Amino acid sequence: MNRSYLFAPGHNAKLLDRVFTAGADAVMLDLEDAVPPAQKAAARRMVAAALADPPAADAPAPPAWVRVNAARTDLCAADLDAVAADAHGIRIPKAESPEDVAWVAERAPGKPIICAIESARGLLAAAEIAAAPGVAHLAMGGVDLQQDLATDGSDLATLHARSHLVVCSRAARIGPPIDSVFPRLADDDELRAQAEFARSLGFFGKSAIHPRQLPVLHAVFTPTERELAWAREVVAAFAAADGAALRLPDGEFVDLPVAQRAERLLARA
Repeated sequence: MNRSYLFAPGHNAKLLDRVFTAGADAVMLDLEDAVPPAQKAAARRMVAAALADPPAADAPAPPAWVRVNAARTDLCAADLDAVAADAHGIRIPKAESPEDVAWVAERAPGKPIICAIESARGLLAAAEIAAAPGVAHLAMGGVDLQQDLATDGSDLATLHARSHLVVCSRAARIGPPIDSVFPRLADDDELRAQAEFARSLGFFGKSAIHPRQLPVLHAVFTPTERELAWAREVVAAFAAADGAALRLPDGEFVDLPVAQRAERLLARA
């Protein structure tokens, strides 16, 4: 799982070059909303070239996902023809049905898929979308969902949608959902608050629109030393008790679900 997914518009040569070395856990090369209609074909060629020959760097290049245009369209078919072979995975925008997923999966065989939930229809179909073959994660498409639902985008307004994506992801036994971009670059405090809120609900990772957002996201989604120390203590104590429920020295009660939560935290770390 990745703490950050840094977007780069597919028609911007400078950003395509820089995104691979900006320090993100993963990159998201965009062929959809960030690309003007007149630049779609050029963006497709530029992204395909960047995937085939990423810029040289001291460290290995991060996994490169591609956000294609809407499923079951001619634009998306052309996108997949150009990039599916070399992309790490595909992000489907505005996913609204498992049929959207099947259509993309057929044209990008074997590639993991992120499905962005960006509409009321997508939200209602999230359980079926999460269970579709090939889906690795759901993602919160907050800006479009805010527009579709006519909400203010606050934590309270998005609480139901976010929690629903967590439940659907867990029920389908896929990875946790990925949180939406935060559009205000100068507000690190609110970025951190939104990321912490998403993590508290069961999200892991968040999309970014600028490298300056990455340190905050990495800090929020990296388990702290205190959390890791707790997890190690729980796992060791539970093992020593041969799987029997016990009480830690500080009074915390530990049984199987608590031990499993600790193991999951260590695995993510």
